Amino acid sequence: MKAVVNVYLKEGVLDPQGKATRHALESLGFKNVKEVRIGKQIVLDLEAKDKEEALKEVEQMSETLLANTVIEDYDIEIKE
Repeated sequence: MKAVVNVYLKEGVLDPQGKATRHALESLGFKNVKEVRIGKQIVLDLEAKDKEEALKEVEQMSETLLANTVIEDYDIEIKE
């Protein structure tokens, strides 16, 4: 079973990397990009007996280590 955790900055938190990327895209001629937010994706290979157990464990991992919940949000997708 695999879990995919997408971690991204909360709305309202400044994202200088996203801003720099948007500026670079604009200077390359991509004029339709309104905003860029940079995040990270973590893929975990799990040995859980079911999706519910996997989700619960990955939520704990995310709250404890994978995301800084003060400034970041995350979402989890469990794949069999």
